[in-house]
Amino acid sequence: MDALTHPLPAQAAAPPAFKFGIQIATGLIGILLAVLIAGFNESVTKVAMADIRGAMGFDYDQGTWLIATYAATSVTAMAFAPWCAVTFTFRRFVIFAMATYSIIAFLCPFAPSYESLLTLRAVQGLMGGAMPPMLMSVALRYLPPNVKLYGLGAYALTATFGPSFGIPLAGWSVDYLGWQFAFWQVIPMCLLSMALVSWGMPEDPMKLERFKDFNVRGFILGVPAIIMIVLGLEQGQRLDWFNSDLIKFLILGGLTLLTLFLANEWNHPFPFFKVQLLKRRNLAHSLITLGGILFIMGATINIPSSYLAAVQGYRALDTTPALLIVAVPQFLIIPLVVAVLNNRYVDCRYVLAAGFALLAFACYLGSHMTSEWIRDNFYVIQIIQAFAQPMAVIPVIMLSVTGLDAKDGPFASAWFNTLKGFAGVAAACGIEVLSIHREHFHSTVLVDQLGNRPLHDSAISVSEIAHRVHEQVMTLTSADLYTYVGIACVVMIPLIAILPTRIYPPAIIK
Repeated sequence: MDALTHPLPAQAAAPPAFKFGIQIATGLIGILLAVLIAGFNESVTKVAMADIRGAMGFDYDQGTWLIATYAATSVTAMAFAPWCAVTFTFRRFVIFAMATYSIIAFLCPFAPSYESLLTLRAVQGLMGGAMPPMLMSVALRYLPPNVKLYGLGAYALTATFGPSFGIPLAGWSVDYLGWQFAFWQVIPMCLLSMALVSWGMPEDPMKLERFKDFNVRGFILGVPAIIMIVLGLEQGQRLDWFNSDLIKFLILGGLTLLTLFLANEWNHPFPFFKVQLLKRRNLAHSLITLGGILFIMGATINIPSSYLAAVQGYRALDTTPALLIVAVPQFLIIPLVVAVLNNRYVDCRYVLAAGFALLAFACYLGSHMTSEWIRDNFYVIQIIQAFAQPMAVIPVIMLSVTGLDAKDGPFASAWFNTLKGFAGVAAACGIEVLSIHREHFHSTVLVDQLGNRPLHDSAISVSEIAHRVHEQVMTLTSADLYTYVGIACVVMIPLIAILPTRIYPPAIIK
């Protein structure tokens, strides 16, 4: 693996070959569990933040910084984790990360101050963010061609199953076990992940000599650049964007450092990012499409839960059946989609287009929602998304890594995972901005219409009128979001005909 990211001298021996079997498959499952753990923990603590703040005595602003700091360090780790894994070996690095992650999870409820909790969450974000690149890198290295696409399908599980399962897990943990389990629910899974990786992953030799060629300038520029941009995006809406000097400093300063970082990576002999890879049409298309997919999936997960909470008074646990309809079938649908794509006669571009078309159709159905909708009305939409999401995600992953030279695999993984982290934050930010804008618009229109019409029923109280207006505002906003997401799906389809080229699955020799 070292030869893939750090060219070896001519006399150096090639890395040992490992035969794929039950042992490596077990290790891969352990890493998959580690990635899911990080996603669950982030989702659960977001959903349970009100309970955490109430129990620990923090205010709303402090809670937002806890969420933003975790996200910032998580995205940062995605950029540099592949280098660490090659240097210290996958096995050691994943076990260390999961051990640290579980210890911090145990300590968080006992943090003596807000500053100490913020520090713990920052370190935990680093450990959690390091896991997604491990899954993709291990799948690319250890899996034989005929099952490699199934390994990449397992990576897709983290984008489809993880986000949908996080909200139900949060509701169950807090409602039945206590607010502390918003942190503690990952500990048993961490221990299981460590055991699977310890037995399943081969013991490669460490490559500590790589520190001699460490890209110091890239590290110094890249780490603060990513952290500043993510913090700026996370806090932008709350602090009124560029009307805040802090947001100006974070985003403009972060973009400046990011520009210098990419210029350094272009010229450095041992970069963290190989910028030249962006010349490849398939990878460039995958990165563009990835942002659209994460916006679409983030919105379609958020809309039902937000609507049901605001209009129907549902708690997080009450929305569980609707969300599990998307999450649970992924264990069957993803292998089915991979089996279809693992055929030389199937063009993954058509599967990708079909996935976007199904997502657009689901959004079209959602755009006709009314204030009478309850959880059951979302079931058909959720079932369509259960099939459409893997049809969109897996082809994008396949396009991003298939056909690359072996030495470029880890660089593609770094690009894909870091952009995935950035896109996830940007998508959540975009959804929040769009939601608030539409809420303000509909609220203004409805209140204006109400003010121009006399009330015929004097028995209606002011609070009842306000409640009805709020219901309509949230319903119209949710319908608008479905409409905008559906438009985004349709816009993505023509790009498929322009940018990517035909590729074949790894098991097929053209």
